[in-house]
Amino acid sequence: MSKRNALSLAPPYMVERSLITLGAHLRTARLRRNLKVQDVAEKIGVGRHVVSDAEKGKASTSIAVYAAMLWVFGMADQLAQMADPDADDEGKALESARSPTRARRQRTSNDDF
Repeated sequence: MSKRNALSLAPPYMVERSLITLGAHLRTARLRRNLKVQDVAEKIGVGRHVVSDAEKGKASTSIAVYAAMLWVFGMADQLAQMADPDADDEGKALESARSPTRARRQRTSNDDF
């Protein structure tokens, strides 16, 4: 059995809450489609306990399981929208602060001999 890391044993509060919310949303999506846990598990090639753990928001569940569940429900495009650089206002502000205020003049080599 593999060692558990500190993140899976005690994730930060916001991470834990987000995973629990994501799991609840995935469960709702499954129930709305009238699918059983076993149905989803078979479609993504895992055991039913793995799907159940994802629906509970367990931090030790692989992100691939969450992504595959989104795929089963036809919502995989939503995963690509996560961490979209265009929606990262803080990152854009930090990048802007690092940018030079004026452009450097390009040095040209003089090949005249």
